[in-house]
Amino acid sequence: MWKYVKKLEYPVNIQNKDLKMAKNLLAQYGGPDGEWAAAMRYLNQRYNMPDERGKALLNDIGTEEMAHVEMIAAMVGQLMAGASVEELEKAGLNAQYVQHDHALFPVDAALVPFTSTYIETTGNWDADLVSDMAAEKRAKVTYENLMRMTDDPDLLSPLSFLRQREVVHYQRFKELREYYKNKYKKEDQG
Repeated sequence: MWKYVKKLEYPVNIQNKDLKMAKNLLAQYGGPDGEWAAAMRYLNQRYNMPDERGKALLNDIGTEEMAHVEMIAAMVGQLMAGASVEELEKAGLNAQYVQHDHALFPVDAALVPFTSTYIETTGNWDADLVSDMAAEKRAKVTYENLMRMTDDPDLLSPLSFLRQREVVHYQRFKELREYYKNKYKKEDQG
């Protein structure tokens, strides 16, 4: 089913340590609109799509979101590389350090742990696709906010790539929803 290529979907090569940005990026790692939540949401919703077209799309986007988790992890790791305990504490990452050292753990920018309540599934294809479109819009906004917080080209480039993928995912979900609305127009999905 999967063919894992051992390289990032988009290159991440950040040269400058920036612990505050690393903490902010955690929003897209373990936050409610982050990549981990999106991957779990879509990979679970795929089973309730009414046909193979929907199942395939949610599987494809869900697995791509896992690649985005990997990119965010690489960015956070590179931004934190070599940080001292004092630097981590100054950046507000002391609680993260106490429990996880320099390792990643799925939390958001406020260090609130990931929760399965972020995985929105209803069993209703229309409700799920509307939710998915909204989630992609929220993730896009988060990337735009992150991009406004840095002028580092090594960080802006992968953030821009990820932002654009949110736009593409939104479009694919919108197309699928329109397809289903036309295909199943006699059924009440509202």
